[in-house]
Amino acid sequence: MKTHTPSFRERGGRAVSALLLALATACGDSSSSLPLERPQPAAFQPSQVSSQVALASGSGFADQTGGGVFISTTGQAVRLRLDGSRALLESHPGNTVAPGTARAAFRLGPRTALVETETGLFLADNGWLIAPPWRDALGPGTVATAQSADGAVWLAHASGLFRLNAGQLSALKVDGAALEGITELAAAPAEDGAPGVWMLRGGAPYVAVATGATAYQVRPAVIPLGEKETLVSIAGLTASKDQGAELWALTSERLLRRKDGEWRRVEFVDRPVQLLGAGRFLWVKSSDQLLVYDADADTWGVATGVDTREFRFLAADESGCAWAQLGAESMAISRAPVPRVLGLNQGMRVVEDGLVIRAIPPVGESPVVLFRIGGAEIAAQAPEYSLGGLEKDGSLKPFSFAILEPGMHSLEVVARFLSGTETRRTVHFDFQPAVPLAVGWEKDILPIFQARCAKCHTTQPGRPLTTYELWKENVDLITAAVRDQRMPADGPLDPQLIALIQRWAASGTQP
Repeated sequence: MKTHTPSFRERGGRAVSALLLALATACGDSSSSLPLERPQPAAFQPSQVSSQVALASGSGFADQTGGGVFISTTGQAVRLRLDGSRALLESHPGNTVAPGTARAAFRLGPRTALVETETGLFLADNGWLIAPPWRDALGPGTVATAQSADGAVWLAHASGLFRLNAGQLSALKVDGAALEGITELAAAPAEDGAPGVWMLRGGAPYVAVATGATAYQVRPAVIPLGEKETLVSIAGLTASKDQGAELWALTSERLLRRKDGEWRRVEFVDRPVQLLGAGRFLWVKSSDQLLVYDADADTWGVATGVDTREFRFLAADESGCAWAQLGAESMAISRAPVPRVLGLNQGMRVVEDGLVIRAIPPVGESPVVLFRIGGAEIAAQAPEYSLGGLEKDGSLKPFSFAILEPGMHSLEVVARFLSGTETRRTVHFDFQPAVPLAVGWEKDILPIFQARCAKCHTTQPGRPLTTYELWKENVDLITAAVRDQRMPADGPLDPQLIALIQRWAASGTQP
């Protein structure tokens, strides 16, 4: 299929990005003078859950609430639960083309995967494979994806670099030429501290930085290497309440870490050969060891009893779980099963005063579950484990964020078992309470529906949402879908539009 890639001016100001290449060049410096870290990993016996479905090599998507989307050896896109069992994932009845044989799965949003098949791209959401409106512009050939700080999704493809924002898929070019040859993408601050997307192109590092609302500059980047050292892979770690985002680079000799604007060497006895990051966790495969770094605790661990001779990462999630192939077996590996958090995603911007947030403890005995947030410790009752508790009618009650100041915060969920052991999960989020504004459905929400939702939610394939009454009736489902970036089906909404819908819901769903 031929990709249509008009310029920003040709599209009359619509969300199509112009890309400029910096004129400055960059060359690698010797890494011998960099600060050196020599981690001493603590051994741990990992939790290992075998998949009940044989998985193929290649990219997969791991959902931070548990499980993920992967490709089976028979070429099917399958959604796996954290216990390894398979969940339903079928072609949506509204699709005009069948998915066919699946090849790979990539991250699109916190809970949404992009699945590439022999007939093109599909979104995996709520048990369906959904054909997005922009799929005809991009055939098979996806290599990697990354989500930047502004919520846009970047796609490295065999035919070039693309950006999905506000439902528009844009081909980003330099002097009219496609950015081909990209093998890796990672969202991390640029060298000047600005939000950026790093990439490996032809084995060399580049970084894309916004220079305006719809313009980007791609420039060669500096990753300090030794004389014969080469780059292999890159990975990004997200920001926390107390620390900024990080970039990690795997080279032919070692790991390099960029934190607080400074590069450092990270060396082990055995040379690392694979790298994978998600949230605040970094997984590293060396010649015969499997290592994991917890950036919040600033600790390294080394898994015992894992045969790494035929080992390949498939995906990792923000809870600290990695999916991998060990020979012919596919497995979910973690330091320990941790509580899952529903209703709050890692790095999410919270606009409403209250959210329904639940913890799902690891499988087994019912533990005592504690939530820690804003200096308070809140015990949750089984089996709902709701942070806000229950309403009088037994329904889940939203937790009020009124105790928090605007800015980055952390929610820690601790599960304590009768055996005396405990596991925990930390979710970092950005609380930006809605400014009191008069938000109405006809004035503010209807234009969003007409521009982004009407094609699917007028008659089919989605439920009708054509009137104020239907929006008010389905407000909880709508806000959850846009907040989790599962909808619209043609890509996530701009963060400002998500915030607007949340404000409308939080302020009383005015007509």
